[in-house]
Amino acid sequence: MAGILYLIPNTLGQSDADNVDPLASVIPMEVQAITAKLGYFVAENAKTARAFLKLINASHPLTQALQTINIAELNVNTPITSLPALLAPLLAGEDGGLVSEAGVPAVADPGANLVRLAHENGIRVRPLVGPSSLLLAVMSSGLNGQSFAFNGYLPIDAEQRIKRIKALELRSRQEKQTQLFIETPYRNGAMLEALSAHCQPNTLICVSTDLTLPTETIKTQTAARWKAALNSNKGPDFHKKPTVFLILAE
Repeated sequence: MAGILYLIPNTLGQSDADNVDPLASVIPMEVQAITAKLGYFVAENAKTARAFLKLINASHPLTQALQTINIAELNVNTPITSLPALLAPLLAGEDGGLVSEAGVPAVADPGANLVRLAHENGIRVRPLVGPSSLLLAVMSSGLNGQSFAFNGYLPIDAEQRIKRIKALELRSRQEKQTQLFIETPYRNGAMLEALSAHCQPNTLICVSTDLTLPTETIKTQTAARWKAALNSNKGPDFHKKPTVFLILAE
């Protein structure tokens, strides 16, 4: 009988504050307990996965020594032909965990193809509860939570990015749909400048930064107000910080 593939959420970042348990408020105890029992994981980066397991071990001792736990890597460079080998331990009857680098696996994460292959092979997939920056951003934005779409990264090229922003704004207006996207953290400033400059003045823009962390900031206002804030050097403190952008055109 095949093992179970557990989809294990990770924190959205680590706090620098002293005496703070980084897992207590975001990873349920049951999820930590299940994770502590596993001896096989698939992760985007083995080193950071081991750091996560070290945090788990602090409250739920691992059932085997950390250095003996098998962690296979799956990232954007992993060829699809390598995926069957990642499921071999589960097909042999061992339970395993797909752990995200941050947030939930298979959402804005390279694990989706592995989950699909697990279904194709009759492996039970069990998603575990944890933080999703995308859902937290929608929840806290005040924008349309009945209809929304995640669009990943927008183009790096400035001209292509403007075209994409205008296309998403048009879709948002026509479908009354919230549009979400993310950016490489060091380009957050350029993204907000482009949004405030090229969206219609009354389009709502939400900037959600460092969600679940002590430095968390969430702010929704019109493109016109964001543009005025940036012109007055009163933009958000989000340089090199994980940020979700949302727009809703009315």
